[in-house]
Amino acid sequence: MEISGIISAIVIGTIIGVLGRLIVPGRQRVGIFLTIGVGIVAALIGSAIATYFGVGDTNGVDWIEWLIQLVLAALGVSALDRSKRRRR
Repeated sequence: MEISGIISAIVIGTIIGVLGRLIVPGRQRVGIFLTIGVGIVAALIGSAIATYFGVGDTNGVDWIEWLIQLVLAALGVSALDRSKRRRR
């Protein structure tokens, strides 16, 4: 992976993480760095899932891939929030 690919993964992951956090209702007790980390992981896994199903590289905007990434990010943020609530 080239440096431009790593930088774009971080930028896209950050956006995906923040949007995923906005999807989850209520207040989340997850820090910004964890949100960004969840977004990066969700973006990478979502891209792999979209590629596996043949919707990762389409003509135009890859809406299905983005939707998969957003759902994964929302699930990740929600799971982290639940785990933090149980610890308290």
